[in-house]
Amino acid sequence: MNTLASITNSIVDQSQPLITYYDMATGERLELSATTTANWVAKTANFLVDEAEAELGTRICITARSHWQTYIWILAAWDVGCVITDGEADISLVGPDLDGSARAPVNVALSFRPLAARFAAPPANHIDYNAEVLSHSDYFVSLDPPTPDSPATAIHGLIATHREVLAAASTGAERRLVIPEDLATDVKLLTSAIIGAGSLVLVEGASDDQRRSIAQSEHAHS
Repeated sequence: MNTLASITNSIVDQSQPLITYYDMATGERLELSATTTANWVAKTANFLVDEAEAELGTRICITARSHWQTYIWILAAWDVGCVITDGEADISLVGPDLDGSARAPVNVALSFRPLAARFAAPPANHIDYNAEVLSHSDYFVSLDPPTPDSPATAIHGLIATHREVLAAASTGAERRLVIPEDLATDVKLLTSAIIGAGSLVLVEGASDDQRRSIAQSEHAHS
């Protein structure tokens, strides 16, 4: 594996869970296999190219909290050859609070509603991702794919290439229970889970007792 593009294709058993998401506030539990994740990634990559005019080197600022859909965006950005950042960007991805205001030439919002539902009312000055993404193809091929030395992230002012992000990922298959973290941690957790043949159980809004119970039922390590 030389780049992070189509990284999910490296998973041997595509039917096994890759991302499991719990939202204790809504009672949602969602499980995505590697195949389902790859379908969402392809649709999102096509959305980025067709709707946001993304291309190799386009910078995407993700301020939305950790969520299964932000994981999808990270993977889709790398398929296109975009750079994930927490700073100035060409495309901004925010959560349902819209993060105050539009901050980039193209602004996209995630509703975080169960079953990937769209916003109840269109978000002001933002594209409703869930209202648009499902119409896009679940097959994506980049016309200008990234190379190992293409930038993959620019977080906390530090630029890392595809080669460097892969090198920083840990190996060893395990099912890990995680809570929402910062963007840099999300990148490492996601890449490590994929190249290490593991999986992630992302739990939002749970008490310590609830996390312990979920970890036991999901056979996951904290």
